[in-house]
Amino acid sequence: MKSFVSILLPVLAASPALAWKYSLADTYEGNNFFSNFQFFTGADPTHGRVNYLSSGDAQGKGLATVSGGNFMIRADHTTKLSASGPGRNSVRITSNQHYDTHVSIYNVVHMPQGCGTWPAIWENGDNWPAGGEIDIVEGVNDQGSNLVTLHTSPGCSMPSSRDMSGSHTGLNCDTAANGNSGCGVSLSDANSYGPSFNSNGGGWYAMERTPQFVKVWFWSRNSKSVPNEVMNGAGSINSDNWGTPDAYFPNTQCNIDSHFGPASIIINIDLCGDWAGSGGAYGASGCPSTCVDFVNNNPNAFSNAFFEFSWIKVYQ
Repeated sequence: MKSFVSILLPVLAASPALAWKYSLADTYEGNNFFSNFQFFTGADPTHGRVNYLSSGDAQGKGLATVSGGNFMIRADHTTKLSASGPGRNSVRITSNQHYDTHVSIYNVVHMPQGCGTWPAIWENGDNWPAGGEIDIVEGVNDQGSNLVTLHTSPGCSMPSSRDMSGSHTGLNCDTAANGNSGCGVSLSDANSYGPSFNSNGGGWYAMERTPQFVKVWFWSRNSKSVPNEVMNGAGSINSDNWGTPDAYFPNTQCNIDSHFGPASIIINIDLCGDWAGSGGAYGASGCPSTCVDFVNNNPNAFSNAFFEFSWIKVYQ
């Protein structure tokens, strides 16, 4: 259970003043991913060149495995596709549990990289967008640092000035505005995404959601500032000890409780689709051909299109 540890003081606009102490509620690691997550098999909602597999099919094809205690999901990297056939086999999983006020910590060893890739770690409420969406890890085509974004129903926006190390890319979180780009924050650490993240051995992402705010922190594997309680997945944590967040979304112009419901954890590896395959994103990436043609004809290019997790821990 969570315990409130701050003194009730007037909240300064866009200042992350409130902190909580949390206790470990759930641990996802190794084989227990298979019993605690559902494997999505529907058509990709974002129109990617993927074919999401069931748990049995993903395991049978080696796309969902456990190695050295670490859980891994990947896109197929052996099959050349027919232009008229289904997309490249891939994986999208959703946690059985839903969470409201909580902290989730993701100990990520490797994330998907390569042209055409669109990996994401996110938390999503029911009845989208009414239940809200928090994108914790997201990017496309190995471009830039990680992007943290909220997507909501109307009436949620963010102040331009906030106490965070990242830089905002948009202030209106409404999915109906600005082509559903949401209110994003680009992280300042180049090692937060893609090949740089992987070459540094990955790192830790932490997301805290309360009625007052949403915050996200990132620490690379070789960071000297990662808190011991984060690094070790301690039985209890206090986010007040973690310093300035990389991304901060206060409730000053957005009622967090009314825009975000209990959320499940989703992890997926998309290819092309509405973002990675768009003319602007793919065309500006320096990647060859068109996104769909590249995905169809270059299976070896996706040998590094995989997530590897040491664990995920959720605190409440």
